[in-house]
Amino acid sequence: MENLQLIVTEDGSHSIYNARLNENYHSRHGAVQESRHVFIEAGLLACSSVKKDIRILEIGFGTGLNCFLTFLETPRLGLTIHYTAFEPWPLSDEMVAALNYPGQLHETRQLDVFRQMHSKQEGLLQLNETFMLDRRKEPIQTDTGTNTFDLIYFDAFAPDVQPELWTEDVFTKLAATLVSGGMLVTYCAKGEVKRCMKKAGLLIERLPGPPGKREMTRATKP
Repeated sequence: MENLQLIVTEDGSHSIYNARLNENYHSRHGAVQESRHVFIEAGLLACSSVKKDIRILEIGFGTGLNCFLTFLETPRLGLTIHYTAFEPWPLSDEMVAALNYPGQLHETRQLDVFRQMHSKQEGLLQLNETFMLDRRKEPIQTDTGTNTFDLIYFDAFAPDVQPELWTEDVFTKLAATLVSGGMLVTYCAKGEVKRCMKKAGLLIERLPGPPGKREMTRATKP
């Protein structure tokens, strides 16, 4: 897409700037740092301390960075992952090929896996014996069942850019898809967003944010 521009963030990893929305896919303070802090450390590691077969839902697949980091952690943590990702606007092959995550993470041997994650924009993809990826191009309002997921990576564009994705109705739907004790993690810590999560029945934790942000949010289904 011609309105997308590759940028280098402060930790050396790539992000993408969407000129139409005037928004970045990841923090300019460090794309990898942000994803690790918010989604891996506050989400995956917390979830893996209580179970090893984990069903993840990602809202906003984008560059695939969160999925790739999760894939890299899976053997170290001894996990089996079923990963569902909603992304109505997948990246072009050219943009995916330009992203530097495998090299930046010293994981060039996994370059084919990273590209494979993007190769099938809709449907099931078995990346290895312990990681199943299900890409979906529908909007997140598509039915995903109840008590389906252990962990949600909520990585949509910011509320001032995509306000329709940060409402009480959306969080009520997402809460229903979580199992009891399931978690939702997001970089956003806006008061209105947290109030919507509380109204949806989720318990809110304010956690230290990644570089450049004071706080992030983790929400748990009772």
